[in-house]
Amino acid sequence: MEFQSGYERNVETIPVGELGIIALKSCETLGKKIDAHIVKWRKEREHEHLGTPELRSYARDSYLIDASVPRFGSGEAKGIINDTVRGDDLYLLVDVCNYSLTYSLCGHTNHMSPDDHYQDLKRIIAAVGGKARRINVIMPFLYESRQHKRNGRESLDCALALQELVSMGVDNIITFDAHDPRVQNAIPLHGFETIQPVYQFIKGLFRAAPDLKRDPEHLMIISPDEGAMARAVYFSNILGVDMGMFYKRRDYSTVVNGKNPIVAHEFLGDSVAGKDVIVIDDMISSGESMLDVAKQLKDRNANRVFVCTTFGLFTDGLKKFDEYYEKGYIHKVITTDLNYHTPELLDRPYYEPAAMGKYLASIMDTLNHDVSVEKVRSTTSKITKLLAKNREEKK
Repeated sequence: MEFQSGYERNVETIPVGELGIIALKSCETLGKKIDAHIVKWRKEREHEHLGTPELRSYARDSYLIDASVPRFGSGEAKGIINDTVRGDDLYLLVDVCNYSLTYSLCGHTNHMSPDDHYQDLKRIIAAVGGKARRINVIMPFLYESRQHKRNGRESLDCALALQELVSMGVDNIITFDAHDPRVQNAIPLHGFETIQPVYQFIKGLFRAAPDLKRDPEHLMIISPDEGAMARAVYFSNILGVDMGMFYKRRDYSTVVNGKNPIVAHEFLGDSVAGKDVIVIDDMISSGESMLDVAKQLKDRNANRVFVCTTFGLFTDGLKKFDEYYEKGYIHKVITTDLNYHTPELLDRPYYEPAAMGKYLASIMDTLNHDVSVEKVRSTTSKITKLLAKNREEKK
């Protein structure tokens, strides 16, 4: 049993195969952070089987495998792996939201869409050619997760993508805060993990606001809609404070940008007057809904408004967030570093990233030893220790 990384893991078993990490270009930075953690742990670790043939390549200078997806002038591409992967336990990392990458199409420059990133992932899986012992895909933002159910004559893109990946030989799919975890029903006989980064949010909150008071008189958790209720309930229980929620009234007679527009946000819960509030959700897309919630909370005399989401996409840019920060409607925005963020966002005074590299490294390290990741996933005990430490520091 190991506690060195801060996450309890059983790493006494023989690994499934030699660990190999393929970080697609969309996820290169995160891949390097994960690799650095695992290199450090394995060089320092004592293992009873070290020196045996099974662990001949256990401690290495890097676990990253050289792979690329070059494109032809027509925009078509191919996956290339430049290192051997025979018998490896492979972990493929992809950020389908990284729109900063471009490619040339008949002389025109195109930004890569989620569809492009998903196709590149399949190309790398195809390049493996069935030679790896196991293929695990780590896709922090689940591809097409917002199209998880069918209304009328619509496609079920997320379910189809999951089925396509397992048909290509993928054994496990790991994602974070899936928009609807029930989408895993599309692949009931294969591994699917959706993970909540609550511990990382709480660390980010304490870093962003060291003076945060954790009691029902000074703090409240807010769910911005019905879909975020489960997250908010867990968050409020672990912090020992009350929660409230908004529900969206939509105009179902109109469709704008593929969805029914929100007419109003209605609030259910106790008074937020004078309290710090934490609004928690899975993602900021355009941010319109989240900003409206923040304004309504301030209109109800809330103190500081903290926004915590797993993914910060900011599809309409930062102008509105800058405006709301200047007006005092939002105090801090905390998101994970699991998807691409612009340098401009990282420089904003209201933005606080929650680092996920170490956590992902622990998950990979544990899975490679073919043991349950439940103790790594379940961070309740870590959160309890963090809260106790924070309480002691304030005395």
